[in-house]
Amino acid sequence: MEELENYQTYIDQAMDWAVGILPSLITAIITFFIGLWVIKFFNRMVRRFFVKKDYDKTLESFLQSFISITLKALLFVLVITQLGVKTSSLVAIVGAAGLAVGLALQGSLANFAGGVLILIFKPFKVGDWISAQGVDGTVKEISIFNTKLSTFGNQIAIIPNGQLSNGNIVNYNMENTRRDKFDVGIGYGANIKEAKEILLQICADNPDINTEPAPEVYVGALGDSSVNLTLRFWANTDVFWSAHFYVIEQTKLRFDAAGIEIPFPQRVMHKALED
Repeated sequence: MEELENYQTYIDQAMDWAVGILPSLITAIITFFIGLWVIKFFNRMVRRFFVKKDYDKTLESFLQSFISITLKALLFVLVITQLGVKTSSLVAIVGAAGLAVGLALQGSLANFAGGVLILIFKPFKVGDWISAQGVDGTVKEISIFNTKLSTFGNQIAIIPNGQLSNGNIVNYNMENTRRDKFDVGIGYGANIKEAKEILLQICADNPDINTEPAPEVYVGALGDSSVNLTLRFWANTDVFWSAHFYVIEQTKLRFDAAGIEIPFPQRVMHKALED
């Protein structure tokens, strides 16, 4: 009988606690969902603001990501306080756990710092074609922790900002012009002067290839089976690849028309004479 009375006491205490916390719980739930709606609405307004002002895409994506995470952290604190947790106690808990969390999230903090460095020094921006960490692609998005690249095959590569800020980066779009180097071999019996003139004429016939600095051709090496010519020319970055492929195709076509052989490895088989 005494045990039943103890159970009833526990049940009454639990009911009293539930009734006491129920209003706070309901308020916290309402605050949580309203807060999510407000954050979503605010993020939408921020995106519209950036669209109207036409700011740097790198800055836009970084700030949007940072604002969203900051607002969600503030919402978490607000919901916790609605449940009766005092702000001072919450600060003490966060402070006590801060060291452990910081040690556990060293990589994330390094990525955040890397994102800040990328934003400040701007080694690349959204839309640039870069080569970094063994990946080549167009920068699609820069967030506070990582950067997304769209590769040539339209795959998305996600690279942590910490690695990007501390590694080597080749930005192919930072300069307005690029220089190409094209090597081609001709036979030892071919006319070197004629071959050089053909290569220079190819460059002159393509308006995408700059006339200043002027294209140049020189004998780069005397190979085992060919005289290797090197063509160097400049083109604007946005038309670089079209000029590059044009030169390759036209070299083959015009060398063939002029009777200039481009040597390639061959194996000659001799049949032994029978006695």
